[in-house]
Amino acid sequence: MQKDEIAEKFKHLQNQITKALENCDGGAKFQEDVWEREAGGGGRSRVIKNGNIIEKGGVQFSAVHGAMPAKIKSKLNLSADDFFATGVSLIMHPENPHVPIIHMNVRYFELSDGTYWFGGGIDLTPIYVDKNQAKAFHQELKKVCDKHHPDFYSKFKPWADDYFFLPFRNETRGVGGIFFDHLNDSSGMTKEELFDFVMEVGELFAPTYCEIMRTNASKLYSEQEKDWQLHRRGRYVEFNLVLDKGTKFGLDTNGRTESILVSMPPEVKWTYQYEIKEGSKEAETLQLLKKDINWLEPISV
Repeated sequence: MQKDEIAEKFKHLQNQITKALENCDGGAKFQEDVWEREAGGGGRSRVIKNGNIIEKGGVQFSAVHGAMPAKIKSKLNLSADDFFATGVSLIMHPENPHVPIIHMNVRYFELSDGTYWFGGGIDLTPIYVDKNQAKAFHQELKKVCDKHHPDFYSKFKPWADDYFFLPFRNETRGVGGIFFDHLNDSSGMTKEELFDFVMEVGELFAPTYCEIMRTNASKLYSEQEKDWQLHRRGRYVEFNLVLDKGTKFGLDTNGRTESILVSMPPEVKWTYQYEIKEGSKEAETLQLLKKDINWLEPISV
């Protein structure tokens, strides 16, 4: 399987996802921005705004290549001079606080010396944690993982817990999901088998999230719940700008800043010492933003 074939499959995945989201939202269409990277390659940025459900969302495709930045060569201990990277990444910020934020990305990386790997993940960030919803989300992820390898979910779920974690807040970003990186033939699977897994993760997104959108979008919410949403969006910004490796990679490789930072929410608040009332829904959510929760089993909190 060649890199250009992988890139074309990812472009098709972007088409599938944006069409499904438009149909589910029913009120807005994606606007496309085709761009070129001066150092090599380019991409398609698709952004949706002010829909019936989605306040702002982006589904990005890119296929870039060129000289490996010295910073990344040193950090990853790589010797190759040139790289190729392609993938699809997305993030959705709904208007209703009862509809969770979601993130997904699938990617492929290849070096001029023939080294390659796949990476990606999908995670759910509810403003208010619904344990049944979290369980259903993780059940779908486990089905996909188990189909391709019996150890994938047990390995990639805690990897997501560790990755999507804000150590300076001692909070997970949400209820997690799966995260994986550096998947290559050392896993005992062929390149084609790994790509099939990665694509199925990508194809899982639209039906899973559209069901969540349909279930929650009509729920009424209060001013307090909207205020909490804006406050929690601040945590999302903190993670993406301070900790996210994908954001750093894009900026370090002179990526298109507008496309990289489309992940930012349209409106956000930081409140000094936000008051959390004991026994409130906000307090319960904070108790559930922890690592190592088994969402597939009953949770007492």
